[in-house]
Amino acid sequence: QVQLVESGGGLVQAGASLRLSCSASVRTFRSYPMGWFRQAPGKEREFVAAISRTGGSTYYSESVKGRFTISRDNEKNTVYLQMNSLKPEDTAVYYCAGGRVYAPPSSRYGDYAYWGQGTQVTVSS
Repeated sequence: QVQLVESGGGLVQAGASLRLSCSASVRTFRSYPMGWFRQAPGKEREFVAAISRTGGSTYYSESVKGRFTISRDNEKNTVYLQMNSLKPEDTAVYYCAGGRVYAPPSSRYGDYAYWGQGTQVTVSS
């Protein structure tokens, strides 16, 4: 069982930056591809970013490409989401997600088996 705990959300003004962290309680963290999703009120959960097991490959949604950076530290069992130039439309609950062992990173919700509880990010205009 993989448990994921996010942190780092908060209330910021447009143009500011935030870094989200997701800590995983599993010794074989490096075996799992990881991702970030978000869900705004009244909307479906959407893909934000994904990273391969080694961190060598990353993928982003078009809406965040160039502003957000996903990274991971396999020694610390942690995945990060650095969010720059935040916009009000980035306001959402952000979820960390763990894929299946040895699977490639994915933008598909159904490819992730493990989810954190979410952390709120609010961007004011």
